[in-house]
Amino acid sequence: MKAIVYTKYGSPEVLQLKEIAKPTPKDNEILVRVHATSVNVGDLWARNFKAITPAKFSMPFLLWLPSRLFFGISKPNINILGNEFAGKVEEVGKGVTRFKKGDPVFGSRGQFMGANAEYLTVPENSLVAIKPANMSYEEAATISYGAITALSLLRKVKLQPGQKVLINGASGSIGSAAVQLAKYYGAEVTGVCGTPRLAYVKKLGADKVIDYTQEDFTQNGETYDVIFDIMGKCSFARCKTSLNPHGVYLLASFKAKQLGQMLWTSLTGGKKVICALSSETPEDLVFIKTLAEANKLTALIDRCFPLAQTAEAHKYVEAGGKKGKVVITMEVSLSAP
Repeated sequence: MKAIVYTKYGSPEVLQLKEIAKPTPKDNEILVRVHATSVNVGDLWARNFKAITPAKFSMPFLLWLPSRLFFGISKPNINILGNEFAGKVEEVGKGVTRFKKGDPVFGSRGQFMGANAEYLTVPENSLVAIKPANMSYEEAATISYGAITALSLLRKVKLQPGQKVLINGASGSIGSAAVQLAKYYGAEVTGVCGTPRLAYVKKLGADKVIDYTQEDFTQNGETYDVIFDIMGKCSFARCKTSLNPHGVYLLASFKAKQLGQMLWTSLTGGKKVICALSSETPEDLVFIKTLAEANKLTALIDRCFPLAQTAEAHKYVEAGGKKGKVVITMEVSLSAP
């Protein structure tokens, strides 16, 4: 089978199209013929993880060290990138009961990656589910990671209808899903993003969109029940005046300082900091599928690249101008659900 392989860290040029052995599923695994996969920030980081210092890493040092060991110190331990995927079940292990040959599926591999290939083996009890019936493979390949992470974190704040939510970083994988999920919970949503992606975030359903290059949301006098700072680009100190008396500053990426703030604010009452790792279950992915089929969660694709042009896809994402999801497709028919 064809796969995009990298054996050293570096620029997109380290990604090479190669012919490798087709995997065989274990008893508890399914073999998926991949139709589409996406390019996310995790792919970019993993491709050159040696350049991700503890300061650049989006989590505390105690999590950076095991991540560096997992991905490899001097060269990558994982040689095929690709977290999100969508495709058809080609073969099932003899112990598999949830899926059968021919099932259209989608899912997320997390740090194990491997979806930049024509075939992928996945444990049946991992983050994999039947594909939303109303989505193409390209669309389904873009929703699992961001949606399941945003869902897990938004549950921490127990959103209520009518609450005001600001999402700082509303155009990324997690942020774009958070916009739609917050709307599903009945919140009034403000999205913050850069100029090229204003229309994209508005199309996702945000009630208001702020261009951070033109306006500082912490200085406009508006207050919110939740400020969801996806990449921790702001700070609790700056956001405090923009929070309602019992508002929450929610973080998807955080350092030790934010953990200390979370502990302190949990003791003092009033405005709170919440930072947590997302918890992900196959049941949550099935819920994401249900939302997609009810048109409560959509996928807006900017551009598709064939597998052979994966390096170009990475360059395109790194350039910072994308206005939606970036997808890598295989040389198979992809338009049919």
